[in-house]
This record gives sequence, structure tokens and C-alpha cells, in this order.
Amino acid sequence: MCRAMSFGCFGGFSGCKRNSSPAQAEGDEIPTNNVRLFSYHSLRSATGNFHPSNKLGGGGFGVVYKGVLRDGTQVAIKSLSAESKQGTNEFLTEINMITNIHHPNLVELIGCCVEGKNRMLVYEYLENNSLSSVLLGSKSKHVILNWPQRAAISLGTASGLAFLHEEAKPPIVHRDIKASNVLLDGNFHPKIGDFGLAKLFPDNVTHLSTRVAGTEGYLAPEYALFGQLTRKVDVYSFGILLLEIVSGRSSSKSAFGEELMVLVEWTWKLKQEQRLLDIVDPELAEYPEDEVLRYIKVALFCTQAVSNQRPTMKQVVEMLSKKVSLKDELLMEPGVYRRNISKPSSGGGASSSGSSQAKKGKQTLNPQGTSTQTNFHDESLILPR
Repeated sequence: MCRAMSFGCFGGFSGCKRNSSPAQAEGDEIPTNNVRLFSYHSLRSATGNFHPSNKLGGGGFGVVYKGVLRDGTQVAIKSLSAESKQGTNEFLTEINMITNIHHPNLVELIGCCVEGKNRMLVYEYLENNSLSSVLLGSKSKHVILNWPQRAAISLGTASGLAFLHEEAKPPIVHRDIKASNVLLDGNFHPKIGDFGLAKLFPDNVTHLSTRVAGTEGYLAPEYALFGQLTRKVDVYSFGILLLEIVSGRSSSKSAFGEELMVLVEWTWKLKQEQRLLDIVDPELAEYPEDEVLRYIKVALFCTQAVSNQRPTMKQVVEMLSKKVSLKDELLMEPGVYRRNISKPSSGGGASSSGSSQAKKGKQTLNPQGTSTQTNFHDESLILPR
């Protein structure tokens, strides 16, 4: 029996017909059991033959175009940059899994195109593009976000990530949490995109063309150096994202001080100097200092060098959503990975494995990538009232 499909953002999608021909008249979408299939012809038509003016952005997984379906529905169409490592059936199995995952802070996957070597994904369209465009992009796209908006984006993104880690079946480690993968609707409500896509590609088809999938500036040291993938990799990336939201600065593009520190290093230096609020975006004319300080400290907990010393995303949601006092005396120096870049050292010369902070992070991990210290629990991070 074929189940009807409904998508909250796009009304009017009808149930599907199991016996539809793969070559429907006029190249329209081809309904199937649980995944809505689109023909290449229909998506090419929806995007004006993938016209450059419809390009919304791109990344390691492919280029995204704005499209308008024949019924007038606006969509975002991602043309995947490489052929999937799976056959059609396996590919559709993975896509089916993603379409069955629903949360207010996750981008809705509507369907896909699988024709020959063409692999495309059709998502709901979000009017304000990405957080990267709005907060960190060019002046023409830049929007001044007030603190309530930034706080809501932070909490919403954390909630979506916690859902992927704790409630999705099977659980999903995103692997590439960053500002360009946090999309914003017309009300600047955040939704995480590209979740589950890493499984569709060979290991070497990534942003860094290495065994890891991710973006430099957001990479947890244990993942970048050892390829160790756990949920705490996402937690680290979220911590970097949180610092970007507070500061309005790009972690991968900005450098601070004479030593050209990355954002998390600079934040740690300011903490040591008791000047944490100096990282706050100058565009924020008004903000609650206690809450902003709590958000910065949460980001530092998320970016601890040892993965087991980072909170879970469920804990992060609690720390962001409640007026709690954090035991920031437990914080240790964050871990940092920077490929082929090193700060000046007494030994001279650059390190191929990254900065001195990356080395420190590396030395705190045993060969299995686990901490010699016990895991943090909620009560160990939050001071009792």
C-alpha cells in the first residue's frame, strides 16, 4: 500500500501511485512509494536550465539552485557534486530515511532525482538563505540580527542537532555543522540542512578531500587528526557556530591579535583576561550581559580539546534555554585544528598537523580517542541553585 505524503511547508501534494511509469508525460515528477521522485527534465525546467541567477550557494555536497515547480511551489534544488557510491535502490533507501525525519529545526526534504549519473535533492525553500549569508556574508545580503534573534537561532539549531543525535532513527551525526548549513525562513527561524548526506558519498568526496567530511574552522581535533567520528564532533562544531553567532565573525576567515588566532583561541584568551564580552558583535547595541556570557561559556564547553569533556547536545539545549550558572572553572583550553597553518614557535617552521593548539588537543587523547577523565553530566557543569 502506498502512503500519502504531506509536507507542512508545501500544501497540495497528493498521494502517490505505485504503478506510475518512469517516463511520465512532459517529464513531470515520478511518484514512488515513500520518496517523491522528480525527473531531471522537470528540475531543469524549474531552475531555468540551472541558470546562474538561480544559484543559491554551494559546498562540498553540491550546488543549490532556487526552483519553481509547475504548481508554483518554490523549492531549493541541490545538484549533488559527485556520483553516489550506492546504486539507485541503496540511494533511495538513504533518501527515504532522511524524508522520514521531521523536526521544526530540520530542513524538509521533499524528494529527489535519480536519472543516470544525475543525483539531485529537492528541499523546501527558505526565504532568508543561510545564517552564513545573513550574518557573515557580503554587505548586500547582510542583515543586522538583534540578540533575541541570535539566541533563538542558537537554541533552535541546538534543538535540531539534539534531535538528530538522540531521537532520529537511526541517530545521525551531521559531520558538517556550520553557518552555511543553518538555513533561515522568512522569520529567521533556523533549520539545519544537509543532515544524513555524508553517507551518500565516497570517503574522499568531502570539503577537505581527505577521510573526514567537514569544513576547516569547525573541525574537532580528534576528527581532523584521527578520523574519529562521534556525536561530540557535532558538539564541537556547534560551539564554533555559537561563537560566530555571538561575535558576528567567521571562524574560518577571521584572525585575531598579533598571533593571528582563530575565533575560539581568541575567546579563550579573552576569558583568561576576564574580557569575554569583548568578542560580542559591535552591531549588538543592546543585549543581556549575563545571558550572552552564558552562551559564550557554553561554546567553550562545546569546544573542549578532549571530546568526553564536552556536553551532549541535550545538555547544551538545557544550558542555553535555562538561566543556569555554569561551572566555568572546569573549562580547559579548547582544542583547535588548522591545516598547514601554525603560529610562530621557538622551534620555527610550520607544523603540518596544525597549530600548537591542535597539538595540545592531540596529546590529551589516547590512541582510542577517549578521555582519561570521566564524562561530564548535567550536574557537573551547572552550579546548584
